[in-house]
Amino acid sequence: MSQFLSLAEAVEATIYDGDTVAMEGFTHLIPHAAGHEVIRQRRKHLSLIRMTPDLIYDQLIGMGCADKLTFSWGGNPGVGSLHRMRDAVENGWPTPLAIEEHSHAAMANAYEAGAAGLPCAIFRGYIGVDLPKVNANIKRITCPFTGEMLAAIPAIRPDVAVIHAQKADRAGNVFMEGIVGVQKHAVLAAKRSLVTVEEIVDEFSPRTLNATILPAWTVTAIVEIPGGAHPSYAHGYYMRDNAYYKAWDAIARDRDGFLAWMKTNVLEKGPEIFAAQRQRLAAA
Repeated sequence: MSQFLSLAEAVEATIYDGDTVAMEGFTHLIPHAAGHEVIRQRRKHLSLIRMTPDLIYDQLIGMGCADKLTFSWGGNPGVGSLHRMRDAVENGWPTPLAIEEHSHAAMANAYEAGAAGLPCAIFRGYIGVDLPKVNANIKRITCPFTGEMLAAIPAIRPDVAVIHAQKADRAGNVFMEGIVGVQKHAVLAAKRSLVTVEEIVDEFSPRTLNATILPAWTVTAIVEIPGGAHPSYAHGYYMRDNAYYKAWDAIARDRDGFLAWMKTNVLEKGPEIFAAQRQRLAAA
């Protein structure tokens, strides 16, 4: 059942050196506060998974936390490249980064297979493309019933899934709404899960038609971190900080500038800075 912990306690209890870690959230509810605590605790040799790695993964990679990245698109949305990711892949700085690239559809199916406890995902895809030539984990199989050729990739079953959500109740159930990507399946597929939330409430009401509720038995640790998705947005709480995404391009281009920024804004700060960002964006 869910435990309510501080962010430092939750990361210490759920994420270990060498783990396979999925931090998910699609443009929305991206768990930045949790990612910063992973950096502060100096986790190493992580195999990171994310459909759309953006700024928080650029930071984790640039701080030497990751050995491998499995993804389906990587970049600074609306701005350009992830410069720390590129430096790690192209130049091995600060450590070499292995990459495994898939399509969005493949990764969504792989998460769903992992959540179902299946060894692989089978789907129609990778037809007429070159990605299978550089990714040995993309296979083709024949349907035993129709003879159709289908794509297959290993299920995604992380050691730990990390997500951000709007609410948790006092029983440890988690509530999400708005754009919901693969967060539910990532949590169900993982051995452990860490969920940061905007607030802890007595009950979930009212709720929209696309709301997702993760029952307490699926969640290892819950942390109340107002603003914990910043600079991404949290539907119903605050908007996306577009200026932050634009500024990151210049910050991340230079190694020394990046390290100086991380020291000032991550290593020497705690999760309380996210509440201030939420207040600023909510007032905008």
